[in-house]
Amino acid sequence: MMNPWRLRLLSRLDTLGTVRAVAQAANMSPSSVSQQLAVLEAETRTQLLERTGRRVRLTPAGVILARRARAILDHMEGVEAELRGFGEEPAGLVRLASFQSAIHTMAVPAVTRLARAYPHLDVELLELEPHASLPALRGGDADIVITTTDFDELPLGPDLDFVPLATDPIRLVLPPGHPAARGGAVDIAAFADEPWAFDVPQSYMANLALRLCRQSRFEPRVVGRFSNYMMTLQHVEAGLSIALLPGLAVDHSRYRVATRELATPVTRTITAAVRRGSPPRAAVRVVLDALRACEPPENPPPGPWSEARP
Repeated sequence: MMNPWRLRLLSRLDTLGTVRAVAQAANMSPSSVSQQLAVLEAETRTQLLERTGRRVRLTPAGVILARRARAILDHMEGVEAELRGFGEEPAGLVRLASFQSAIHTMAVPAVTRLARAYPHLDVELLELEPHASLPALRGGDADIVITTTDFDELPLGPDLDFVPLATDPIRLVLPPGHPAARGGAVDIAAFADEPWAFDVPQSYMANLALRLCRQSRFEPRVVGRFSNYMMTLQHVEAGLSIALLPGLAVDHSRYRVATRELATPVTRTITAAVRRGSPPRAAVRVVLDALRACEPPENPPPGPWSEARP
């Protein structure tokens, strides 16, 4: 009989590509991962792996099993949840991954309501940006992800289903005393000589901001890179930089910054994503329903920070 844990390792190898990456994700040594995959080969009596130089890759049989393993594991989790709840209510663990600015505005309110309504449902929240959340979903480390369909660097693919949740405008964020802090929509090209704060390299917002600057025919002078929007806002507030940020990320009640609409509007589409295949188990469905019912806070009108704000 095939061991579900070993099937998960094989599925991760298909998603992540290398034994070393699987070992890091599973908090194991590469040799331990290789040993467990060798046991899985013995269990199935099928060659699942082959060496190409110093690397290991899946055989055609390994690819088939890895991709069907995900559906097998999902079905097992659904059966376990039904048994725990005796089919009367959604139960069990749902792993919900979300990018930073949607955690407190969308994920936490949804999970709070679910905790009151379904005492046997456990929702584990994971902070993952789009470049990391989709591989986690495909690899089985998340059951639902809040992401954006505008992330060009990763293929969405036919293996995922998407549920639209909201749209979020991209804003130019300025120190409160900046000459452009007041007024209407702005052209990014007018800020070619400014110091910029960016997200970490290869992240969604870093790639989007760089693309928008280059479309405006300049290379931004980046003076700070932060993986946390709060640190970016503090840097801008101190007058050290300007930034492009999603509207949901800008908390005007905490940070003295001004926001401006872009002359050529840019929005990101916020969606929930789940693996396509068998119908999602009850626990996953209620989390999706809670996210769809969650109204993200409206972005305040663009403009300078005001001392009158609470």
